[in-house]
Amino acid sequence: MHDELVGWLEWLGLEELELTALHGDASSRRYYRFEDNGKKFIVMDASNAKDSVPIFIGVGWRLVDAKVRIPAIKSYELNKGFILLEDVGITHVLDKYKQGDSSTYYEKAIKTLVKMQETPSKGLEPYDGSFLLDEMNLMPEWYMREYLGKTPECLEARILLESFSLISKEVLSQPQGMFVHRDYHSRNLMVDSEDNIVVIDFQDAREGALTYDLVSLLRDVYVELDEAEVRRLVLLFRDLKGLDVDDATFTRWFDFTALQRHIKILGIFARLSLRDGKDGYLDDIPLTLKYVLETASKYPELDGLVSILKS
Repeated sequence: MHDELVGWLEWLGLEELELTALHGDASSRRYYRFEDNGKKFIVMDASNAKDSVPIFIGVGWRLVDAKVRIPAIKSYELNKGFILLEDVGITHVLDKYKQGDSSTYYEKAIKTLVKMQETPSKGLEPYDGSFLLDEMNLMPEWYMREYLGKTPECLEARILLESFSLISKEVLSQPQGMFVHRDYHSRNLMVDSEDNIVVIDFQDAREGALTYDLVSLLRDVYVELDEAEVRRLVLLFRDLKGLDVDDATFTRWFDFTALQRHIKILGIFARLSLRDGKDGYLDDIPLTLKYVLETASKYPELDGLVSILKS
């Protein structure tokens, strides 16, 4: 247990603490749950990533101003990297999905996303073309070379480069300048005691494409939604946004943004295993790869990418 963390909590007047470690995310942050006089709290220990604390707090304030429900920030210590948060319970949208009760909550998540996109994004790092390409390049480096042991041949490397450029161009062809959570999926959406959606893990937000968070939600790499339900929710989002865009164009935006995200994730999951020793993410590679192949197969201009990933 982190003595400094306990000392800080005691300094805040919280005593006789029994901290229970929570399952962490893909970062170096650690989370603990505890109770004090009948009140429940979460404390985040980001002492290994102190720079992320002011960013977390700043993005959190933006979301609160936009009336997006997040765990209330009770206190923080910037120099040590600690944040004390409201405990919103243990129920995720993923749990509702597993209980066969997902439709209502996914609709709520879509409505929350529409509201979240009203959050000011000025000053956030941009999801620009070079960043989109850098993310996709994690796939040949970590998934192909390091994980599969395949180094792309000269022709394959060129096909990958051309495919990534096309995907990036399509992502950038849709409306930009949105607040982008970047990991808006069933594990990062909680359901509180009043049945409201609570958004967590938002500190990596950027400014970017209209459909990015929609893709994170509906093409979730941890759970596969029914295809008819995905289509219904995609069009619900478009209609709630009041966009005058035809189905084919909006679907293309959605598909190419999904390709960018899932190509990146193949690289990230391989890297989490090989570099960081987090092998659990390897279990999620098959669904991620399935998404890439199924979506890319819809577009003849990506036949080369499909054949490389199938080989």
